[in-house]
Amino acid sequence: MKSQNSKQINKLQGIISISSKGTGYVAIGIGKNKEQDPEIDFKHLNTALHGDIVEILLHPKGRGRQTAEVVKIISRAKIRFTGVLEQENNVVFLKPDDTKMYTDILIPKENFNNAKMGQKVFVEIVLWKDAQKAPIGKVIKVLGKPGDNNTEMNAIAIEKGFDSELPNKVEEEARKIKCEGIKKSDYEGRRDFRKTLTFTIDPEDAKDFDDAISFKEVSNDEYEIGIHIADVSHYVRLGSALDIEARERGTSVYLVDRTIPMLPEILSNDLCSLIPHKDRLTMSAVFIINKNTKIKSEYFGHTIIHSQKRFTYEEAEKTIKNVNAPFHKELSILNNLAKKFTKERFAKGAISLDQEEVKFVLDDKGVPIKVIKKVRGDSNKLVEEFMLLANKKVAKVLSKNTSIYRIHDEPSKEKMADLVFFLQSLGHKVSLQNGIIPTHEINKLLASLKDKNTNKTMSDTVHRAVIRSMAKAIYSTKNIGHYGLAFEYYTHFTSPIRRYPDIIVHRLLSDYLAKKKITNDKLREKLFEYEKIALISSEQEKRASDAERASIKYKQVEYMSKRKGESFNGIISGITEWGMYVEEIETKCEGLVRIRDLKDDFYVLNEKKLELTGQKNKKRYRLGDHVKIKVKAVDLERKTIDYILF
Repeated sequence: MKSQNSKQINKLQGIISISSKGTGYVAIGIGKNKEQDPEIDFKHLNTALHGDIVEILLHPKGRGRQTAEVVKIISRAKIRFTGVLEQENNVVFLKPDDTKMYTDILIPKENFNNAKMGQKVFVEIVLWKDAQKAPIGKVIKVLGKPGDNNTEMNAIAIEKGFDSELPNKVEEEARKIKCEGIKKSDYEGRRDFRKTLTFTIDPEDAKDFDDAISFKEVSNDEYEIGIHIADVSHYVRLGSALDIEARERGTSVYLVDRTIPMLPEILSNDLCSLIPHKDRLTMSAVFIINKNTKIKSEYFGHTIIHSQKRFTYEEAEKTIKNVNAPFHKELSILNNLAKKFTKERFAKGAISLDQEEVKFVLDDKGVPIKVIKKVRGDSNKLVEEFMLLANKKVAKVLSKNTSIYRIHDEPSKEKMADLVFFLQSLGHKVSLQNGIIPTHEINKLLASLKDKNTNKTMSDTVHRAVIRSMAKAIYSTKNIGHYGLAFEYYTHFTSPIRRYPDIIVHRLLSDYLAKKKITNDKLREKLFEYEKIALISSEQEKRASDAERASIKYKQVEYMSKRKGESFNGIISGITEWGMYVEEIETKCEGLVRIRDLKDDFYVLNEKKLELTGQKNKKRYRLGDHVKIKVKAVDLERKTIDYILF
């Protein structure tokens, strides 16, 4: 009886993470750091895959790290994988693209689904009873030839759960809505802004314009500013095929060379899109604001607009700077107000987490030929501030009823302590208050480093470390505020074309304005439903982000594959026991300098200080250090770049 109880005590549940070497680690809340998470040897995984929820049995504790074995798979995170079909000794198998997938998948002849050897395919595991044998799979979709741009981009998307093709019934439903267009009855009950100056500001290649801004001077120091958002919920009705598909997808996905939309393009790029010189149905937040950003009145409701101008960010930037340009006065006033809103946010504790981004210039076959840095000017920040204002105010209004909030928790004290240690090791003095570095201290440090142009890479290093210490923003029905923005209430209202939570928020706002109340007996049921949507949307957002990063990584690897042997300036972006990751400064192409390629000494990792130290010469390689690198090897299939120092 005693041994049974001890066995039960040693059984725990958690999410398993699996390294590329096939070793598992389960976060179960023992201790404060990952070093104390139980380690699971490959032979004890018992078919567990990366991300699965598992039950583990702890082994008797020895002197070293706590070990364990998987005794039960509670929930699978993933059973579908992309990869290339290969054959060896009359056995056909899938070699997965996912580096976390440690085993090949056997494909019986009857499960080929017309696929041919050497093709990239999408496979589902259908049987895996014996952990000592490979799983059995079936081909569910042929993707095409490996290395082909379309094949690789679609593989990245579908691997993360986003099919580039929408179901026929969804497309058909969208076509019917598009054919009907805007009916005369749709105008009824809407506040008319068609004669008010209204414009959109978006990236040059944007097609789905879901927000517009209207401007009207009320007096010398007061302005009526409208934030108008595509009324997607008017077309995407609850329970429709469009709604169900949008809910499952959660978000549009923006890969390097394409968009995989949440909604059919005839809606996202046409009927719902706030195209210039066309009447469009909108949901709006309209404010009377004085020159000191004091909000005198606010209005929320269904509206109709007629955008007079479509600005790209670059055009808007030029207009702000050119006093003779059309709409200069209006954009300048909006820009000045935006700057004041920004200043107010940071005074209240908001934190700057903007990172420098790059963009690939592709040829007609999708091959990267050039990498350019994205410029984020005043026009970008102008749009951002007014969208933040609308999201904040809508969240506050809906807090009287119910909503899906966009929340951002405080960083953990453990991560803050690690950040302090790291910053101090770089020579930066910061202090903790109640276990957290005050945001004004972080902003002050980042601003001081940014001003030192000679040490830009140090600024990037510190910025990256700060971001890693932060919690992730998620969706929830339970409001805890938004730490990064320093908002008590915040939601997503401004992008319903590309985000499903925004559609829900629009519906909730419509119900609020119509004075519809959820009865007490239905409240619990509704909250459960909205929380489920929040969880799905948060997970899909992460998947979309992973897909976007994977597409960028693929293009980076593709770009560097043409530059083997060439030398570059780099900055150390990561330190591990197997080497150091180095980011090429101009293109941000990250690759690995393997520890075995550091021939001058035997280097040991100091995980706390994030540095490698030579045992003889005491030479140190630290996060943020400048290094000279050459491209040693490139593996397109595994999306990896190997650098060597010189």
